[in-house]
Amino acid sequence: MNSSVGNAARLIGAGLRALLVLTAICGVLYPLAVTGIAQAAFHDNANGSEVRDGSGRVVGSSLIGQSYDLPKRNPDDPQEVAKPDLRWFQPRPSNGLGANSVNTRYSLILSGATNRSADDGAVGGRCTGDAAEGTLCAQVIAAKRAVVADNSTATHRVEARDVPADAVTSSGSGLDPAISPEYARLQAHRVAERNGLRVEQVEELVAAHTRGRTLGFMGEPRVNVLELNTALRALTGS
Repeated sequence: MNSSVGNAARLIGAGLRALLVLTAICGVLYPLAVTGIAQAAFHDNANGSEVRDGSGRVVGSSLIGQSYDLPKRNPDDPQEVAKPDLRWFQPRPSNGLGANSVNTRYSLILSGATNRSADDGAVGGRCTGDAAEGTLCAQVIAAKRAVVADNSTATHRVEARDVPADAVTSSGSGLDPAISPEYARLQAHRVAERNGLRVEQVEELVAAHTRGRTLGFMGEPRVNVLELNTALRALTGS
C-alpha cells in the first residue's frame, strides 16, 4: 500500500517538474527569444508594418488595403454604395467584402474574393455587354466603364483598352494593398487635376513609390496605395 502511494507521489512529482520545465521553455523562454529576434531583425514587420504620415501619426498598415471613399449621405443605410473620393489614388475593387451578419453587435468587415469563375456571364467565351446582371463579366464591364469615366479629364481621355486587369478585378482577399504601376499611372491625370498639381509631379510620385519584383524575380512590380496617398497628402498639404 505504502509502495503504491510512493510510486504515485513520484509520478505526480515527475509530471509537475516536467510541466514547470516545459512551461518555462515553451511559455517564457521561446516566446521571449522569438520576440527578441523579430524586434531586432524585423522590427517594422513585427510591429504591423505601420505607415506613418509626416507628423509621425500611424495611418494604417502597408499590408492591408484601405478604401478612399466620400462620406455616405446616410451612414445608417446599408444599401447605399459609397462613392470613391477622386482626389486620391484608388485601390483594387473589393467586391468580395461584406458586412458581418452573425455578430451584429460589432461592425466587422469580412474579406474574400467573389468566388465566381473567370467565364461567369461570358457569351461565346468573351465578356460582352450582354452579360447577365450580377455575373463577374457584368461586374468587370461596369468597373471598366467607371474607371474610364472617373479617370478621364478635360485634357486626357482614358481608353478602355488601357485599363489594366487589377483596376476591375479584386484580389483573393479583397484587401490587396497594392496596384500595378500601370493602374497608378492611369490615375495620374485625374489625381493631378483634382489636387491642382502638374501631371509630371504625380507621375514622379508614382515612380518613386513603385517597387520591383521581390528578389528580382518573384511577383510583379507594384505600388502601395496607402504609402502613395500618404506621400500625396504631404505633397498637397491637405
